[in-house]
Amino acid sequence: MPTQLLIYRTAVPVSRDRHQDAAIAPVGGYGFAGGINSVPLMAVEFAQAAPEYPLVFAGQPGELVPAVILGIGSDQNLFLNPDGDWAGTYVPAFLRRYPFVFSHDADRFTLCVDEEYAGFNRAGEGSALFDAAGKPTPYTESVLTFLQEYQEQFRRTQAFCARVEELGLLEPMQAQVTVGSGERLSLSGFQAVNRDRLKALPGEVLAELARNDGLELLYLHLQSMRNFEALGRRLAASRDVPAQ
Repeated sequence: MPTQLLIYRTAVPVSRDRHQDAAIAPVGGYGFAGGINSVPLMAVEFAQAAPEYPLVFAGQPGELVPAVILGIGSDQNLFLNPDGDWAGTYVPAFLRRYPFVFSHDADRFTLCVDEEYAGFNRAGEGSALFDAAGKPTPYTESVLTFLQEYQEQFRRTQAFCARVEELGLLEPMQAQVTVGSGERLSLSGFQAVNRDRLKALPGEVLAELARNDGLELLYLHLQSMRNFEALGRRLAASRDVPAQ
């Protein structure tokens, strides 16, 4: 699987031949997200995510996506409790769709499942993927509906990011986080909106952004940057917990 899929290990197309006897059992928590410090975010999620996460832009020119920052270190997720429960109020859709994902070739999308997911089994535990007649179960249909909605939001997010990039609003940023008694850590490799460039946009462009909700998204992003301070407090608190 492409590395940008982050949490997926062995995602294969769902098919009747391979998964007639397969089922997904509920597994509590998000332990599968323990080794990542960011995940992609859809534009529609900004309002729910901005109060507690730093929201940034990441990726190569022409392929930028919004992302939530979960930790300072490259493999550090500060929103994951030791028991695997999520420590934040809002869980990004990127994580909620696991163990399923769409793969695509041109305009064709194929439902895939990560067979290394702890709840994947062939013992009939949990929700079956296919019924006795070999047809997708209501559970599988609900998964398809969720991923189709996710893909539609992804397309809208791509259009938003393309417009932000076209307007030249982004610049490379480095976050400075102070931990505990004064230790300073930095995080780079992402971009953020330059406030001065945003304010300097012509009135008609600002009006356009306001009409399509882009202006609201940009200010949610800017406001969320204050959450890097809270991220530092989470890191300090995590170091006070005895090693398990």
